[in-house]
Amino acid sequence: MGLILEVGGLHVDLPLPAGRLQAVRNVSFEVSQGETLSLVGESGCGKSLTALALMDLLPPRAVRRAGRLVFEGCNLSGAAEDTMAQLRGDRMAMIFQEPMTSLNPCYTIGNQLVEAYLQHRRAPEREARERAVFLLEKVGITAAGSRLKQFPHQLSGGLRQRIMIAMGLMCGPSLIIADEPTTALDVTIQAQILALLADLQREFRMGLILITHDLGVVARVAHRLCVMYCGQVVETGTTQEVFDRPLHPYTQGLLRCIPVPGKVEPGSELGSIPGLVPTPIGVLKGCTFRNRCPKRRPECNVEDPHLREIGPNRALRCLDTSASAA
Repeated sequence: MGLILEVGGLHVDLPLPAGRLQAVRNVSFEVSQGETLSLVGESGCGKSLTALALMDLLPPRAVRRAGRLVFEGCNLSGAAEDTMAQLRGDRMAMIFQEPMTSLNPCYTIGNQLVEAYLQHRRAPEREARERAVFLLEKVGITAAGSRLKQFPHQLSGGLRQRIMIAMGLMCGPSLIIADEPTTALDVTIQAQILALLADLQREFRMGLILITHDLGVVARVAHRLCVMYCGQVVETGTTQEVFDRPLHPYTQGLLRCIPVPGKVEPGSELGSIPGLVPTPIGVLKGCTFRNRCPKRRPECNVEDPHLREIGPNRALRCLDTSASAA
């Protein structure tokens, strides 16, 4: 599989009255053709800002820095706005969390679907609408032709999310970023959307970055995952490796929070991670997870652990060296 995206040493800072908020700190990962990488962690850990940094859609005052940020040979760190505008919606696309805030309520579904295709392909509108109908059918929407005349408010949440997926596929991108694509949907529709994303990813051989806080979602569709905490990647590996043998105390805590049918007694208390996530403002010292960690040691208060490789496609950010041998 060919490499599509290389991210190395990505930082995103937000200036605040209280100081500099280090929202994303030294994040690194790669995505290959046909691969699904999941960024997983609690809300506020920097997952969505990482995605927005890749798309160059950060808030105006945010500062992005990266040692390496390369997409299909293009250096995104030094790319001009015109270059990014050509890439967004064409070679790379994003599916946002809430369709009703992403779809324009004043325009029909058809007009919104064909917009990117007309912009990037300079094709006749008839061709664009045929492409839109084809993709609506591909994502499982019946009577696709008639849907083009409808407005977002006339569709259910599940249909709107399918529209967003079709919109992302209009120009045949090589990379899709899906930011919590199933959060606002009921469990049945969630399963359908996840299965749809997996099928489309295999069919079109796209790279997929799936952002979620739900490890159940990760288990269904991701090949590899990066566990994020307080703006940093704390553990990486294949999905099976991390689920079978989680090494970081935070990853272990997340997995304990998942009820397992047949293993969790009805009415028993679910697992939890005590404490609160620290706010990464100003100078940070020591491990940011130390106040919630059952394995903390004195050196965790002063030493900042580095993400170290412990095997093929496996890395861990922890001062406890015994964890990698567990």
